[in-house]
Amino acid sequence: MPRVLPGHATRRRHKRTLKRAKGFWGTRSKLFRVAKQLVIKAGQYAFRDRRARKRDFRALWIIRITAACEQRDSRTAVSWAA
Repeated sequence: MPRVLPGHATRRRHKRTLKRAKGFWGTRSKLFRVAKQLVIKAGQYAFRDRRARKRDFRALWIIRITAACEQRDSRTAVSWAA
């Protein structure tokens, strides 16, 4: 029986990974093995930083609301329990 080479599914998976690695520097966007690791790591960073962005904006909103309350001489302070 002849040896079957990696075909359509493998090529499609490689192309998808390399497409996600587009814009990475040097071989990080060219070689599948390296690109695969970095795409996974980039996904981890994205997941972490989506939550960090929510925290940052929440802190910014609280600062803005507090400043607006102080300008109006309002005694209302923002103290929501997270």
